[in-house]
Amino acid sequence: MTLNEINITPLLDLAFVLLIIFIITTPLLEQSINLQLPHGGQRRKTINKRNIRTVEVGQTGYYKLEKKPMQLPQMLAQLAAEYRSNPDLIVYIRADKESRYDLVAQVIDGCQKNGITRYSLRTDPTPK
Repeated sequence: MTLNEINITPLLDLAFVLLIIFIITTPLLEQSINLQLPHGGQRRKTINKRNIRTVEVGQTGYYKLEKKPMQLPQMLAQLAAEYRSNPDLIVYIRADKESRYDLVAQVIDGCQKNGITRYSLRTDPTPK
């Protein structure tokens, strides 16, 4: 008696086992990153202080421009006006490490929409 057909049952068993392994491990890979930012970055380079505007982002969504509390649209309008008069403007963005990312992203997005491409996300220097 000759065997004319290949038994694919073990092959299907292996495929299903691999599929189950991938289904179980994929969510674990995506959620395994524990971030405690911000620390690091380079030491500050010499920049003309007249070209710097500092934006602070609080945990609950309040903003300050040069230590003056402002609403986001008002702050972005003022930054855009200052950028038109000074194209060397650099925006320093300081945010609490517990702040929601979307609050920082709104500042960056507003800067980009107004043509401001020079901004720096400020961090505490890494301790030596």
